[in-house]
Amino acid sequence: MQSIPLTLREANEFIKKYHRHNKPVQGYKFAIGAVKDGRLVGVAIVGRPVARNLDDGLTAEITRVCTDGTKNANSFLYARCKKICQLMGYKRVITYTLDEESGASLRAVGAEIDGETKPAGPAGWSSRGRKRQNQEIYFKKKKRWVLL
Repeated sequence: MQSIPLTLREANEFIKKYHRHNKPVQGYKFAIGAVKDGRLVGVAIVGRPVARNLDDGLTAEITRVCTDGTKNANSFLYARCKKICQLMGYKRVITYTLDEESGASLRAVGAEIDGETKPAGPAGWSSRGRKRQNQEIYFKKKKRWVLL
């Protein structure tokens, strides 16, 4: 397997096709793809932390990892993102999984659980002054992982 750089549009198109519960993302720092036998088998998108209090300029968040089911593609993408972030000077790399997901690919690259999130309240991420289109995923408990 090898990695290639991707545009946000390319990565999001793959996510639209293969991700089982998340939608494409709005912004990013970089995106990479995993290629096997000349075919794109997975993508990863890295950006600023979604949680404002974690956005210190030295923390990156892997906001999406998505594969077509190719064996070891998830671990490959996590390891590449970790290495790229390290080379860019980030001191911390985080990502999240749903509580019911095992995190095997993250453990394979040395990630550790750093905490848990609470599900969103009844209004989701909306507030009086700012209505948001809530996704079902906002109402699920998640684990935060630290890779670096």
